[in-house]
Amino acid sequence: MKPFWLLLPALILAAPLFADKKDEAKFSPGPTSSYASKQTNENVTIAVKAYDTEELAHSAFGKLNPYQYGILPVLVIVQNDTNEALRLEGLQVQYTSFDGNQIDATPAADVPFAVDNPRRPSPSGQIPLPIPPELRKKHKSPLSGPEIQTRAFAAKMLPPHDTAYGFFYFQAHHRPGDSVYVSGLRDATSGKALFYFEVPFKD
Repeated sequence: MKPFWLLLPALILAAPLFADKKDEAKFSPGPTSSYASKQTNENVTIAVKAYDTEELAHSAFGKLNPYQYGILPVLVIVQNDTNEALRLEGLQVQYTSFDGNQIDATPAADVPFAVDNPRRPSPSGQIPLPIPPELRKKHKSPLSGPEIQTRAFAAKMLPPHDTAYGFFYFQAHHRPGDSVYVSGLRDATSGKALFYFEVPFKD
């Protein structure tokens, strides 16, 4: 085995490569105000963005493009401008197509299996969830990497004057006139439910 001092130059040269990999793993959306698709109720703002292009997918998932495999990632940002904390563990997000069909989010853990699901929705329909075990094929899914779960919305509490964000995944086709329905936010102190949000896509 080579002495450590002989390996040191190689480690120094490799350091930028590791730094680049770390930078690639970062994802930080812009301020809520920069999004065209947003709505404010009771001093809480929710912004949404459909990641339906190669460029957008690259910014969040690296080499992966979930939409290429029929999975539409929707970024959801919750900005709490109240003086109270919000409970987010009951957050419910549905994708509503322009013709009124409501599609539930596919859990991040099920996304790799949904790629090969023969019951993937048509442009006007929705499939039953969760994905049945018998439909989970054994070969490796193109979306089996860690990015899908690490980018998923996971916040359970949101302090006052703070922001939480993450992706929800839908087996849906993104078209003009679609929207996102968000409910289940509650005041952490009183438990009171906030008014629901229905955010149309404007971009």
